[in-house]
Amino acid sequence: MNPPDEGAPDELPGVAPRLRDLRRARGLTLETAAQRAGLSPAHLSRLETGRRQPSLPMLLGLARIYGTTVSELLGEQPPERDAIVRGGGFEGAEADGWMYRQAGGSGRAMQALRVRVPYGAQGDLVRVHPGEEWLYVLEGRLRVGLGDTVHDLEPGDSAHFDSLTPHRIAAVDRCGAELLFVHSLLQSPAAELCLGNGLHAR
Repeated sequence: MNPPDEGAPDELPGVAPRLRDLRRARGLTLETAAQRAGLSPAHLSRLETGRRQPSLPMLLGLARIYGTTVSELLGEQPPERDAIVRGGGFEGAEADGWMYRQAGGSGRAMQALRVRVPYGAQGDLVRVHPGEEWLYVLEGRLRVGLGDTVHDLEPGDSAHFDSLTPHRIAAVDRCGAELLFVHSLLQSPAAELCLGNGLHAR
């Protein structure tokens, strides 16, 4: 369940001003940026003022629009284009219930994340946007909806799909799921056609 619009704690300190500064640096009005991200101007305004916590899919969409990465939106600054990302404990950031940590270098057209999806988090959030996505299940079971089809993935299973296919991701079991997630960061005229939004299936 999404947190309430008003009075929600800012669990991602620093994200709100970065969202505002990036939008202004790209010369985008609140209305234009919101339209490209599939959000209402009021919703984007709440994200920029810290009154609403962005979900990971929202951050992915805004990163594409602003030509940056989720890691950089969250203020994570690993060495630029470092080829090696060391493992370790899962000490990542949280975005609307999803926990994740960077699994690839910054400043690339392809972004890799290690993600924990808790049961019930964003399971009804449908996304549509330019690009490609690949995911690999490490632990737990994951339900992936692609268009009209639904697939339950076990550890070792993967999915690779065009992001213009309406898709949703949810953990099947109450213990959640962990996965490797890779997506392309498109920076081309095609990004103007971004249809990503927060549509909720009914």
